[in-house]
Amino acid sequence: MTSTSGPAGRKVPDWLQAARDQWEWTGDKRPDYAVEPGPGQESVWDYPRPPAIAADTRLIEVIGHNGLIASTTTSIRVMETSLPPSFYLPPDSITEGALITAGGSSHCEWKGPAEYVGEPGGHPIGWRYPRPYDEFAQYANWVSFYPSRVTCKVDGEVARPQQSEFYGGWITNELVGPFKGDPGLTGI
Repeated sequence: MTSTSGPAGRKVPDWLQAARDQWEWTGDKRPDYAVEPGPGQESVWDYPRPPAIAADTRLIEVIGHNGLIASTTTSIRVMETSLPPSFYLPPDSITEGALITAGGSSHCEWKGPAEYVGEPGGHPIGWRYPRPYDEFAQYANWVSFYPSRVTCKVDGEVARPQQSEFYGGWITNELVGPFKGDPGLTGI
């Protein structure tokens, strides 16, 4: 399989594409242990892999130890099989001086290499992709946050964190799981 590149100049390596092609759960069917969604709810097991990206016009607010970090009605939700969505906020929604680049990095098989951000003098509270793969190129430098480390609100509802320090999905009342990172849920 040939690698591709896009506006951000990031190629998806062949080894990574091969790994992407191995996923069992891709949103086509739910596992037996998935909770059936009720009216007005979404099952994270119906989200696709690769993830879907959807504009969201609800009020998103992020509050840290030093006050308001971000506020916007122009976020995106990134929805991937088994994970609560992560909300990404545009750079112009971040309060000036509220964030600095923090130590560490990671890699998302769909978005590319991430860098972490934190409040001045604090530990990492969010992440962004300065040079993402094609699929996420138009959202370079948009920021998402860990609901376990700062208060993340969706139209006033405080998002609950996943039961994993690595994943940063935002659990709200509209979602049913179980969610990746929950105890006993492995191999997904």
